[in-house]
Amino acid sequence: MPSDSARALDPEYPNLRPDVLDGYRGAPPGVAAEIIGGELYLLSRPAPRNQSAAAILSALLHPPFRWGRGGPGGWIVLPEPELSLGDLPDLAEPDLAGWHRDRLPTMPEDAAIRVVPDWVCEVLSSSTRRHDRFTKMPMYLSHGVGHAWLLDATAKTLEVFRRTADGWLLALSAAGDATVRAEPFEAIEIELRVLWEW
Repeated sequence: MPSDSARALDPEYPNLRPDVLDGYRGAPPGVAAEIIGGELYLLSRPAPRNQSAAAILSALLHPPFRWGRGGPGGWIVLPEPELSLGDLPDLAEPDLAGWHRDRLPTMPEDAAIRVVPDWVCEVLSSSTRRHDRFTKMPMYLSHGVGHAWLLDATAKTLEVFRRTADGWLLALSAAGDATVRAEPFEAIEIELRVLWEW
């Protein structure tokens, strides 16, 4: 019979506990599962308000930053990518993530992307706000993500953070109908009001 220690070595994720992996892989429909710092988190899927804000933001960024139409191009932006970061690893799914094309030059074959994003955006909800701020933001910082946005479609706010040697620096805070130039996408203006529309 195999020993417990032999059972613990999963071929894909040998550093993660079997019970954590079982919970991650067996998450019920309508639940998002993440593993951060070796711990399992089960979260509600985004509500339509949050899905809409993320979809609109993605649609605004694609022409200028992916295709270079009215902007510099050179980015890949994906909705809800599965990330596998670090050796443990941390398995997370931001609402949006972006990479400079030269850091992700070819389409990954695996479902999980192992290249650290240059930018992430989390759309906050009542069920994920604490997790996004106090679990995922430190994790993104530790892996070297360059910029992180926290978008709150209910409160109609945007917070833009830049990674520094001392931690996250709040580079921009805006609300309501403001028009902003937000790092790292400051080449274009974004009217926040369109993010809140249905």
